[in-house]
Amino acid sequence: MPESHPVLHFLHTLQTEHEHFPADEQAILDRINQKIAAAPTLDNLMDFLFDTIRDLYPCDRIGLSFIEDDGRRVAAHWTRALYEPIHLKKGYSEDISQSSLHTVLESGSPRIIYDLEEYLQEHPRSFSSSLLVKEGVRSSLTCVLSVEGRSVGLVFLSSRTPRSYTPYHVQLWQAIAERLSQAVEKAWRIEQLTAANQAYTEMLGFVSHELKNPVASMITDARVLSQGYMGPLDPKHVAKLEKLIKKGEYLLDLVKNYLDLARVEGGDLSLNRKTVELIAEIVEPAVDIVLPQLQAKHQVLERAYSTPSLAVEVDPSLLKIVMVNLVGNASKYGNEGGILRVRVEKNASGFLVGVYNEGPGWPPEQRSKLFRKFSRLQTPELQTQKGTGVGLYTSWRIVLLHGGRVDAHSELGHWAEFTMEIPQPLPS
Repeated sequence: MPESHPVLHFLHTLQTEHEHFPADEQAILDRINQKIAAAPTLDNLMDFLFDTIRDLYPCDRIGLSFIEDDGRRVAAHWTRALYEPIHLKKGYSEDISQSSLHTVLESGSPRIIYDLEEYLQEHPRSFSSSLLVKEGVRSSLTCVLSVEGRSVGLVFLSSRTPRSYTPYHVQLWQAIAERLSQAVEKAWRIEQLTAANQAYTEMLGFVSHELKNPVASMITDARVLSQGYMGPLDPKHVAKLEKLIKKGEYLLDLVKNYLDLARVEGGDLSLNRKTVELIAEIVEPAVDIVLPQLQAKHQVLERAYSTPSLAVEVDPSLLKIVMVNLVGNASKYGNEGGILRVRVEKNASGFLVGVYNEGPGWPPEQRSKLFRKFSRLQTPELQTQKGTGVGLYTSWRIVLLHGGRVDAHSELGHWAEFTMEIPQPLPS
């Protein structure tokens, strides 16, 4: 295809041996290859590329797009230019089957458009070209990002001067293409996972919040009926209502755990530091919340406080979540009529709170599953109790946020104890 034509495709691999480039250009290429893999985010990577590559290329604009919907669509993901305004922005997408990019992706080779205005006259239906022309772009170099033979995206280098790019620029590109493609895809996948996790957390919080009030109202109504406030009931009806209340309380407990998890994983969790009285304002209120559960199982509550009061700097609302989880779990998995002991100690680095129960415990090889999201211990005794593993994971996250640590010990068939240690003062 003659160079006078506005479009030139390179359908073969060009040689890129190091001796083909002057020393100053080779130094820039080496720097790009070294630095792009270390970029912490996709934005950092592309910003570095834009700032550096202009020493090699005439470049007023760089755009990055990814292949989506199983290869059916290309979507703009990142853009930076030396000018304003930008008309072809992040979020723009088009079907590959109806785009000239289809040929570029099939060949896997870079494409040069020498004169974008002339190209647009030949392809008047190219909306992306019309947006670029509106920005003042006059020539472009389109490069495929390929990883292990898969086309994952495209980089568009653009200039506001016609015929800015030559086959030599393609050779320069191919010297960084493989490393750049791998780094861009890795950063993009991490970005996708982060976005998916955020969406999951938001949905979890929304659904849990919407369930909380209706479920609590149903439990209240059932209690009103079972206690005879709407008229006397047969014992069989009362028994049925009591079962309904227990199921509702279990569901409400799940909702509470998921609301706590959504708060912890929301991405903006920070400590609301306050100086409070640990036993009176955190430990005892948490015990009071779980006390009906202990009484229902006839468990014996023991308090082992090394001091009657202890002023600490913590986030009281978050730490109360941890205490309710630890005491609630100790009761749930403890023996009927067994001992449940809560201890508080001041130590050299801060303070320690431990919750002990007489119960089935767990074998040492199961310990690694503790404090992991949605993970539960696989023992016959513990599997009989309903749970999600969310509470301990949430507690672990909160204690770590305080700069502390959680631990667990057990003797199989006899007892288990969970402890948290939090430094004082809290790390800044």
